[in-house]
Amino acid sequence: MKMMIVILKDADAAHVIQALTVAEFRVTRVASTGGFWRSGFVTLLIGLEEERVETAIQLIRGQLGKPDADESRATLFVVPVQKFEQI
Repeated sequence: MKMMIVILKDADAAHVIQALTVAEFRVTRVASTGGFWRSGFVTLLIGLEEERVETAIQLIRGQLGKPDADESRATLFVVPVQKFEQI
């Protein structure tokens, strides 16, 4: 199991979340701020099986489009999950 952490602009979040949920990924949205301007960002937490990581990344890329030359549209981290439990 993996945890994908995606940090993206607030304006991009709705399209990304919709695409992920249609593809049956579970997504938790957390409002966050950061960067020089402290502008609105969103952090998405996505728990998924390892074999679905690339599918999720491709969905996110498809929703964000090509970034400008000096700009990234999102930052992704994929980290291992040692234990997962729902209570």
